[in-house]
Amino acid sequence: MRFGKALASHTTSIPGLLVIDLPVHGDDRGWFKENWQRQKMTAADIGLPDFGPVQNNISFNDEVGTTRGIHAEPWDKLVSVASGRIFGAWVDLREGDSFGSVFCTEVDPSTAIFVPRGVGNSYQTLEADTAYSYLVNDHWAHDATYTFLNLADETVAIDWPIPLDRVQISQKDRLHPRLADVVPMPPKKILVVGADGQLGRALEVEFGRHPWIEYAGRDEFDLSSPDVTSARRWRDYSAIVNAAGFTDVDGAETHDGRAEAWATNVSALSALARVAVTNDLLLVHVSSDYVFDGRNLDAYTETDRLSPLGVYGQTKAAGEAVASVVPRHYILRTSWLIGDGPNFVKTMMHLAQTGASPTVVDDQVGSLTFARDLAKVVKELLETRAPYGIYNFVGREGTKSWFGWAQDVFAALGHDPARVAPIGTASYSEEHGGGVAPRPANSILSTQKIEATLNGLTPTTSLADYLESISSVR
Repeated sequence: MRFGKALASHTTSIPGLLVIDLPVHGDDRGWFKENWQRQKMTAADIGLPDFGPVQNNISFNDEVGTTRGIHAEPWDKLVSVASGRIFGAWVDLREGDSFGSVFCTEVDPSTAIFVPRGVGNSYQTLEADTAYSYLVNDHWAHDATYTFLNLADETVAIDWPIPLDRVQISQKDRLHPRLADVVPMPPKKILVVGADGQLGRALEVEFGRHPWIEYAGRDEFDLSSPDVTSARRWRDYSAIVNAAGFTDVDGAETHDGRAEAWATNVSALSALARVAVTNDLLLVHVSSDYVFDGRNLDAYTETDRLSPLGVYGQTKAAGEAVASVVPRHYILRTSWLIGDGPNFVKTMMHLAQTGASPTVVDDQVGSLTFARDLAKVVKELLETRAPYGIYNFVGREGTKSWFGWAQDVFAALGHDPARVAPIGTASYSEEHGGGVAPRPANSILSTQKIEATLNGLTPTTSLADYLESISSVR
């Protein structure tokens, strides 16, 4: 064992597997070390993940040559030696290109190894009375997913210091499968809530169907249930994407609608936030331009103060406050979402094709945002692990009033845009008996932050693309 090492980390041939040099201080009485020191070890220059350990285990081994493993569990762990010395071997048993990669090294009390979820862990004692310690970030559960590999597998061909036919190995470890028969550890799951909405459907198209992603609509996942926190084995998940929401802006101004809007957009989100905080999950939450009053002369940025006008906007603003409490969160503000479901463009298309001449508000300005583009942004944020926080994202075709977009729909379908007549918000509300919720006049959102973060990512769907896609399925 070497005294006086500086705390440092080193990458290995297995992605995410880190070797940590631990400072050990000794004298004629013995030695002392900090085996886990969160503040120091998770500092940027060390790079150890803040993995949230919840349990510490120690395996004591009497004799030289005791050999254990290869076990891969669905949690991260920091392994080290409290006394003695081991030869350690780690094999990547996760799905992906690195499956089967091997890393081996000797470990004494001055070294620790951070082992990511799904990487097989094994060791052989090189000294008698060796105590092997592992700090883990989940509790053992009988229904968790475990993966194993035979210690003598010829494919990974670990060069054990002491031949396996001369050491103590449990019968269970001797019977583990060869690499060709190993079922890889799947990735942690992503749960999409609100999968039956416009964005939820677009997310399913973007992410596809995989065992590691769940799409839950209102019937599959009841956010109002008091059992939300125990509804799933949440430690098997990495992220929750909240695409659910009460979006009836006018209905939110009614007695029943107000209660439902708060229940869906705030109370249900609070339950998801509790789950995310408790289980260290990433929360993706979709918000709205309605968190602003629309009185700005310029485009709204992520740092502008919130000032919602109506009940719907108030619930979305409250939802942002809830989501921001989750340490790892993305809040995506968007405007005027258009996807697979009832929406403004489909309404105008129907009116154009049936010969109607609608009157459309001309003093509310904003951008159409197509759900398929927003779904791509969600995926990009998750895959790139962009800095957490609030991001604005809207469509690519500039800003217009609802009246202007309606004219564009008519024109794109070959109808006379002059059939669309303009009307002011106040007059429109008066014509509808005053039952129209207040709306921001300026719904323009600046997208400079997300474009810089995602290396210039811009929307790709145009109004013409969308109209063509829905016309082809009619």
